[in-house]
Amino acid sequence: MNQKIKTDPWFCIELPVTAYHETLAIQHRLLNARINRVIDNEIALLLEHFPVFTIGRRHGMENLTVSTDFLKKENISVVQIERGGDITFHGPGQIICYPIVRLRSMDLTVVDFVTALEEVMIQTAADWGIGAVRNQMNRGIWIGDCKLGSIGIAVRRGVSFHGFALNVNTALKPFDWINPCGLAGIKMTSMKQILSKSLDLNRVYKSLKRHLQQVFDIELIKKTLLDLPFSGTENNDTQFNIKGYP
Repeated sequence: MNQKIKTDPWFCIELPVTAYHETLAIQHRLLNARINRVIDNEIALLLEHFPVFTIGRRHGMENLTVSTDFLKKENISVVQIERGGDITFHGPGQIICYPIVRLRSMDLTVVDFVTALEEVMIQTAADWGIGAVRNQMNRGIWIGDCKLGSIGIAVRRGVSFHGFALNVNTALKPFDWINPCGLAGIKMTSMKQILSKSLDLNRVYKSLKRHLQQVFDIELIKKTLLDLPFSGTENNDTQFNIKGYP
C-alpha cells in the first residue's frame, strides 16, 4: 500500500528517551492544538520510552501475568490509557511514533490510516532484509508467529493520537510478563533478535522517517516543542521539562 495524498508538510518532533506520563501530556497538548487549529500541520512525534506497560481502553490487568509488587521491584509502571488495543510494553531501543493527524485532511479512514502505519514499519524492516507482514486479525507487523511492531491509536474529534511501536533493540524479557496485546501464547521479537546483532538506532530512525514521507507522500519538517504555538489550548502554562531536551 502506498497512500498518495498530497498535503502540507508534517512537523517532526524528536524527543530523547522520555517517561510515559510526560509524553502523554505532550500528546494531549498537541492533540488539543490540532483540534482547535492552533497548529495547522499534522505532527509526527518520535521517541523512546523508559520501561512501562500500557493498557488500552476497555481492558484491565487480566493480561498482566506477574504481580504489581514484582513490577515495582523492576521499576516498571503500569498505565491505563485511551488508545485501542490491550497491554503492551515500551522501553529503550523501541522506536515510538505518535502521529497527531486530522484524518479527514489526509482523506483517510481509520482503517486506511492503521494500514499505512503498518506499511511504514514493514518498509523500515525491509531495509534490513526483514520480511515483515500484516495479520488482518491482529494489527501490527509480524514475522511468522512473532510480533515485531504494534499499533494502537485513538481518535478524538477527527484527530489521531497514540500510534505504533517498532521493536529494534528492545529488551524482550518484559513481554514474557504479559499476554502481549491480550493474546496468550504470542511471542514478541525485535530486529536485533532476528538479525542477531544490535542496530544503529539513528539509522533506523532515518529509515522510518523516509518511509513515513513516502507512504503518506508528505515532507517532514524538523521542529522542537518550543517552536510550536500552544496559545488557546488547555494547560498552556505547562512548561516542558524533559531531561536532555531540546
